[in-house]
Order: sequence, then structure tokens, then C-alpha cells
Amino acid sequence: MKKHVFIKVLLCVLLFSFCLITYNSYAAEKVTTLRYTHFNTPDTPMCKVAQEWCKEVEKRTNGRVKVMLYPGGTLIPIVQTYDAVVKGSVDIGFGIFTYSRGRFPLTEVIDLPLGYKNAYTATKLINEYYKKFKPKELDDVKVLYLEAHGPGIMHFKKPITKMEELKGMKIRSSGLSAKIVTALGGTPVSLPITEAYDAISKGIADGMTNDVGGLFLFGLSELLPYHIENYGSAYVSGFYTVMNKGKWNALSPADQAIIDKINEEWIEKRAVMWRDDVDGVSKKAMLQKGQKFVPLSKEEDARWAQAVKPILDDYVKTTKEKGLPGDQALKFCLDYLKAHDK
Repeated sequence: MKKHVFIKVLLCVLLFSFCLITYNSYAAEKVTTLRYTHFNTPDTPMCKVAQEWCKEVEKRTNGRVKVMLYPGGTLIPIVQTYDAVVKGSVDIGFGIFTYSRGRFPLTEVIDLPLGYKNAYTATKLINEYYKKFKPKELDDVKVLYLEAHGPGIMHFKKPITKMEELKGMKIRSSGLSAKIVTALGGTPVSLPITEAYDAISKGIADGMTNDVGGLFLFGLSELLPYHIENYGSAYVSGFYTVMNKGKWNALSPADQAIIDKINEEWIEKRAVMWRDDVDGVSKKAMLQKGQKFVPLSKEEDARWAQAVKPILDDYVKTTKEKGLPGDQALKFCLDYLKAHDK
């Protein structure tokens, strides 16, 4: 009888131990699922590389962290992305700094007409800028990585080689690029890119400022076959991929380290993507269609660069009034481009 009771007790102990081990194992492998909002459509290089990031996170964390990508702005409108991440309405968001102008005063240095020549260097620069200055304006999120599109240049129905030819021309622009148009003597027409095709086809605008990749992807190059290589006054737009801080802090230190390593790798991937898969592919297709890239003379390009310099001066003045090191940020960016943007 005693032996029978002992066996029952032993079985109960073994069963309890098994359940405890199973529970601990389950708890250790608890799965975190993150919602990632992305404004680009699934067929674009930007969205495809983002999807690769999601898969890589799941793979390297052994499935402990899964990321569900919602492309095409289906989850959150692009203009609400940053706030949605801060509030936790979404966990991760891809957006554009310029859509929240005034919120990121120091980081606006990236969007200035600094004389960009390619998207690869622009993407590398914005990440180096962030690492050096760690702007407090981004403290309410976990920055995963940053990036920038290719040089924002001008596109017209006819070739332009002199600044004086811009006088009286209506040029679609937005935000900071409108200031560039004004500085160069043109008349800015403030419109989102989604309305540009209709405006240009109806003569509301004679041309526009934009990066080559965006121009091609939105079908606008067929209306504006002359692309002016005004690199001395070229700007870019900075993009962010950020995560809700609470969700980030809830991850284990081990998984955070894994994701940080992936992010470093993805800075390079995104830089190559913008240079090759967006600008490179677009420019090749445009040339095949007989479109022309019109270079400015060295002297003329320098004139355009000098004409937009007051915009840089105004940035320094404005940031100084806010107690921000805008002068240091601007110098850092100009020095970086001089050393790397060939």
C-alpha cells in the first residue's frame, strides 16, 4: 500500500516538473508580433527591402520577434506615422521628416540644398549625423535607421542651362524645395506629388523639383523629359524607420542587440537600394526613352549653389535661436559630403 502511494506521489511530482519546464520554455520563447506601417506599395524597391528586414528579424530571433508589414499606407496615413508610433497605435513606422516640418528642427539640416550628388552618400550621411548629434527631438522613439532619396533636381519640358531662364516659370515644389525654387528665381507651385501629373499636364506647373527615382515611379518623366543636373543646389528628403519606445524596451536585451545589428546592415542595404534600384534603374529607363539629362556648366552650377546659400544661413540662425547646434550640424554635413560625395 505504501509503495502504491509513493508511486502516485512520484508521478505527481514528475508531472508537475514537466509542466513547469514546459511553461518556462514557453515563456522563454514568447513571441512578440509588431505592426509596421509603410506608405510605399508592395511592388516598390523601398517596400521590398523593408519586407526583407522583417523576415531577417524573425529569422535571427528564431521567431521570437515577428513583424507584420502593412504597405501602401493601409494602416496609418503617412502624415500621421510618427505620432502613431509615439502613441503606440502602430509599433514601427516608415515616414518622411518633411511631413512634420518644425518638429525636427535640427534634423532639417539633411533636407537643405547642400549640393548632394547621390543617394548612397545621403543615406550614409543622415545616419552618421544621427549617431553624432543624437538629437533630443527623436528621443520619444527608438530610431532603427534613417535614409534619404537621391538628389532633388529640376525637371522641365525644355532644357534649362541658365538661372535666368527660371524667371516666371511655375515649378511644382513643397516644403523646403519651394524656398529653393524662390531663391533661384522661379515661382513655386505648392502641390503634393500625387497631384503633380494633373497639374503639369494642364499647364498649372511648367516643371518640378524631385529626385529622379520618385519622378519616374510616379510617371512624371513622360511629361518632363529634360532633367537639369543642378547638383550644386540639390536637396534630399530624409526618411525615418522608428519604433515605439515601450515596445522596444519590452524586448529582451539579446533580441535588441540582434535587431540593432540588423539595422546597421540595413543602412547599407537602403543606401544601395536608393542609388541602384531607385535612381539607377529609373535613370536608365528614362535614357532609353530618349529623355535628356542636362548638365550645368561648372560656373553656372556654382551660381545656383550661391543663390540658395541664404537658406543655409537661415537654418543656422533659426536653430541658434532655439538653442540648437545648427552651425555644427551644418558644418558636419558639408564636411561629410565634401569627403564622400564624389
